[in-house]
Amino acid sequence: MKIGFAGLGVMGGPMARHLVEAGHDVAGFNRSPDKARAWAGATGGRFAATVEDAAGGAGLLILCVGNDDDVRAVVAAALPSLARGAVIVDHTTTSARVAREMADLAAGQGASFIDAPVSGGQAGAENGQLSVMAGGDAAALARVEPILMHYAKAVKHMGPSGSGQLTKMVNQIAIAGVVQGLAEAVHFAQTAGLDTDAVYDAVSKGAAQSWQMDNRWKTAAAGQFEFGFAVDWMRKDLGLVLDEARANGAHLALTALVDQFYSEVQSMGGARWDTSSLTARLQARPSRR
Repeated sequence: MKIGFAGLGVMGGPMARHLVEAGHDVAGFNRSPDKARAWAGATGGRFAATVEDAAGGAGLLILCVGNDDDVRAVVAAALPSLARGAVIVDHTTTSARVAREMADLAAGQGASFIDAPVSGGQAGAENGQLSVMAGGDAAALARVEPILMHYAKAVKHMGPSGSGQLTKMVNQIAIAGVVQGLAEAVHFAQTAGLDTDAVYDAVSKGAAQSWQMDNRWKTAAAGQFEFGFAVDWMRKDLGLVLDEARANGAHLALTALVDQFYSEVQSMGGARWDTSSLTARLQARPSRR
């Protein structure tokens, strides 16, 4: 299939590479042209200087950009250039509101828009092991799902437009709570004078086990926070969550508290640290020992 791909960062670059490796004709666009040229040179994909170039005649346009306004701008620019009946798949984490707006806009021009945020982080993108939660027209998703599976391990249709983004919010709520619990557990173990490696071996085989524990316990205990999803990005996502909760009446006291803890990490200079850096704000506090 002829595919346009907008957004070739730490997530989008590897995802688009998987499509090229699978034999698809992929034109890659990035706001930084040098990044798009480097991606094309490294993968054999085509360099697109503009969104319109990437979308030209494409039956599928994939987005992995920054925020609601980025999505609006890319979709508006791309729609006139896409093939008739094209599908737009947006992997950006956005509000559910903009997903519904873009679905209506696309439908008015004979295209389909699928909101399809992902979970799995940079490692999932690199290894083709992302989980995709999708909202929008089920038939349109079914048409492109085999292509998405080149970089995903699972694609789940969640309901009408916006449902994918709402599901991603659930994902981020759950992660926020787990990472705060992990931070407090590491902090407690260190303050108690325990061997944190031994603690991990003791507790990670039981009910406390989680992906976050298996992948972030030892690095967090060592004060190393250069492993994936950045605090700035998490705060953007939690802002979307809290906005939606205010609109639908959900009570998210812990999520709001963790969002504030991440603001403290930002003030410590940790804007680009990974999300396990909640441990850092506790490690910075003096103990009574």
